[in-house]
Amino acid sequence: MFDIGIGELIVLGALGLLVFGPERLPRAAADAGKWIRQIRQMAMNAKNDLADSAGIDLGDTMDAVKSLTDLHPRKIASSLMADDPAPKAKGSTQAAASDPPRPAFDPDAT
Repeated sequence: MFDIGIGELIVLGALGLLVFGPERLPRAAADAGKWIRQIRQMAMNAKNDLADSAGIDLGDTMDAVKSLTDLHPRKIASSLMADDPAPKAKGSTQAAASDPPRPAFDPDAT
């Protein structure tokens, strides 16, 4: 969720020790954890209340949004550029050996 490395955690811990002191730091960390938990619960309740009042099924909506990732231009381009040759017929093994490999793109098109 957060992009925090070990160096940042050490700096935050040292800053917490300076601000709160070693006696009050565990209690302050526990209080911060409770607040974060309460904020997450309030956000989840608000999301569910909005979905209920609008008559939206969030499962179907999330599935529809996830299906939109198939329309990302990079994914479309990679699927178009993929060179998956069709399987040859059983009798055409001789022709397959004589065909030169086809490039995935046209070098003269640039």
